[in-house]
Parts: sequence; structure tokens; C-alpha cells
Amino acid sequence: MGMRLVSVIGGSECTAAEAVVAEEIGRRLAQAGVGLVCGGRGGVMEAACRGAARAGGLTIGLLPGSSSEEANAYVRAALPTGLGEARNALVVRAGEAVIAIGGGLGTLSEIALALRLEKRVVGVGTWQATSPRGARLKVENAETAQAAVATALQGDR
Repeated sequence: MGMRLVSVIGGSECTAAEAVVAEEIGRRLAQAGVGLVCGGRGGVMEAACRGAARAGGLTIGLLPGSSSEEANAYVRAALPTGLGEARNALVVRAGEAVIAIGGGLGTLSEIALALRLEKRVVGVGTWQATSPRGARLKVENAETAQAAVATALQGDR
């Protein structure tokens, strides 16, 4: 069994507040000895990688294009997939849990994929959705970075 991994997802552009939360999540994952997997680009992904890298953690970026040059400066393992948005499925599959911070439609698609895979999804200021029958997405909301990481690393669901 290798290192534990958690996927961190969110917008390629984000607010300053989202960046602060993402960076702390990255740092807390690294401090827990858990690797971070993300889409490897800017915004939430870069902030989370920055926090993890500065704390000595492993950061893996699954990039949409065919060049590792796309990766943010804090990605330690850049994996160009050539898959565009289809890489979202790989990002969420790679982690034992998914932490979503803010985000746009790409993040929503990743949340949906993760839930289909029966992954634990923890959200900080992210999508809430209701089905036509009134069922809500099974996103566990966290108010803080500390709570998000603690919830993501819980074994049971």
C-alpha cells in the first residue's frame, strides 16, 4: 500500500479567501503525511499545492494537456494526460476522498463523478445541488480547512 492521497478540486480562478483555505488544506494534508492530487493548474489547485509543497508534502498534478509546462510551480509530479476535461475523472478517482473548494462547472462535474464512485466528498463553500426528486448531493460541508481535512481523512462513510 502506497501513500494515502486526497484529491483537492476547485476553480482555476478563485477568490483570495478560497486561496487561503486551499493553501491551509494543502498544508494540513502534508502535515498528516497525505499526498495531494489535483488538476495541476492555477487558482484553488495552485494554492493547495503551495500549502502542501511548503510543508514538504507530495503534490501530483494531472494536467489537461500534453506538456508538463502547464503545471503550477508547486506541483512535484506533473502528469500530462492529453485528456482535457476528461482528466477530471482521473483526478477524483486518484484520491481516497475529495475536498472541493468553491469552483465552477468543472468542479461540479468532479463532485458528481466522485459521488458516482462513492467517494467521500467534503466541501468548503462549494456546490449544493438538489435532484428533480428533492435529493441533495452528499457533500459533507466543512466550515474550516481543519474540519475539511479531518472529515476527508475519516475512514468510515
